Amino acid sequence: MDNKMWAGRFAKQLDHLADDFNSSIHFDARMYRQDIRGSIAHAAMLGACGILDAQDVASITQGLGEILQDLDDGTLTIDMSSEDIHMFIEAELTRRIGDAGRRLHTARSRNDQVALDIRLYLRDEAVEIRKLMLELLEAIVMQAKANTASIMPGYTHLQRAQPVTFAHYMLAYAQMLRRDIGRLDDAVSRMNFSPLGACALAGTTYATDRKMTAQAIGFEDATENSIDSVSDRDFCIELCACFATLMMHLSRLCEEIILWASWEFQFVELDDAYTTGSSIMPQKKNPDLAELIRGKTGRVYGDLITLLTMLKGLPLAYNKDMQEDKEAIFDAVDTVKKCLAVSIPMLETMKTKPESMYRAAQHGFINATDLADYLTKKGVPFRSAYKIVGQIVACCLEKKESLETLPLQTYQSFSPVFEQDLYSEISLETCVAKRISAGGTGPDSVSLQIQRITEYIKNEKNFY
Repeated sequence: MDNKMWAGRFAKQLDHLADDFNSSIHFDARMYRQDIRGSIAHAAMLGACGILDAQDVASITQGLGEILQDLDDGTLTIDMSSEDIHMFIEAELTRRIGDAGRRLHTARSRNDQVALDIRLYLRDEAVEIRKLMLELLEAIVMQAKANTASIMPGYTHLQRAQPVTFAHYMLAYAQMLRRDIGRLDDAVSRMNFSPLGACALAGTTYATDRKMTAQAIGFEDATENSIDSVSDRDFCIELCACFATLMMHLSRLCEEIILWASWEFQFVELDDAYTTGSSIMPQKKNPDLAELIRGKTGRVYGDLITLLTMLKGLPLAYNKDMQEDKEAIFDAVDTVKKCLAVSIPMLETMKTKPESMYRAAQHGFINATDLADYLTKKGVPFRSAYKIVGQIVACCLEKKESLETLPLQTYQSFSPVFEQDLYSEISLETCVAKRISAGGTGPDSVSLQIQRITEYIKNEKNFY
């Protein structure tokens, strides 16, 4: 029974099945660096406040540093029979330096310790995910820069609607991703407060300096309420919500890529390195990675629902239910990192097919709005122009013509204001070039969007 740090109260050993069920070492072992970092800061604070003597602080700091080095280089293996990573490190430290190791836990609890570790871990992971998001943003802008003149159909209701450029289309995803980065930054800013020193829930009788430990670990400040400090997992939920939104955007982009890569569209071709074949159909080139990203989006949604459901009925302060936060948020972190890591080269190597895009844009009457605008500029009220163009489209369908091929004489049977210049006004190139409103698909707008996103990426990369 003496193998548990908390065993003094108990006369009977924990059942081995219950012990395994209770243990979190299998998934929280990944936080060993953060746990050691927090413990070193805690020991330094205890020494500065006169709670531990200088020799104990020195022994603890050296011992923890050596444990970290041994874990990093594989000299030390984490004992998976330990209850959690915190207990493993404390036990290993005590084994190495004796009683000084037992003094480390003065003025803290596992409750504030784990709350600290998970904040540190998620903050570290958020930095890596943010870097990947910027790389993906770069890949999107690269495709936009290469396709400023590639005209394609824009869609609503998955029906051809109006002509746009592929650059403009891709920049829509750039804006989504930019917002995702902003959401991530906001979540991290609210996470960046240290719960260390809140202890179990009520604080401690020792005169500690929580601001000192917060500053040492790079937090903005210490949390203000000790009960909230150990029971708060809002930061996990908020971060996972950011991930869910990011995955939704990735899924939408992958859905487009899957459609575009099909024979029916043929707008893009994915590189062989990011596609797979069929076990029975030798001609197949399947966008499996894009499909997997689309599928894994539901997994991250599930992680978010797990966190929300786990917390919804919990009274304050800490409850063992909260151990379930880690597997959910860790899975979300891992999934997002993998999906981003695959998306970046998949987009970088994707080949566009402007000719196919243009052919598709030539069908579906996607310049009908421009024809209505032509009439409006000639003095016809827009609603009347709208009706006339609708009748012309119906006529084209009946005669198997397009707006570009319908004879001028037929146009004039619907309205006498039609002249020869209508054909240049409804060309796809003109339709795109005349979209001069801010944020539109016109060349100046697209160029400005590319410039601003490029500057944003450059500034954000300088941040690191």
